[in-house]
Amino acid sequence: MTEQGLPALGATVRDTGRDRVGVVTGAERGYVWLRPLGGGRQWAVEPARVKVLSTAEVLSAQLAEVNARSRQELGVAPVPVPDPVAEPESAAGEGRQAWADRGDNPML
Repeated sequence: MTEQGLPALGATVRDTGRDRVGVVTGAERGYVWLRPLGGGRQWAVEPARVKVLSTAEVLSAQLAEVNARSRQELGVAPVPVPDPVAEPESAAGEGRQAWADRGDNPML
């Protein structure tokens, strides 16, 4: 924090009003300016709504950003895991190879 009670430039903070994490890029006219961790459009927030994050919180936010970007770039959606109880009678007990032969095993 600076002498004025504002977070330092480059500090990673949480905007508690919007529940967003950003990096401090400046302070002007009574507002703190933040930029999203992954880049993007800046936004202004009142200093009272800014919480400086601990090292663990920064790492967690960075990991969440990287994971979100990875999912978006790859176009990956969560794959539903089949319920073994709801398996068709013919597939019961056939094992992994039978699923692979039919091509309907989302785990392969």
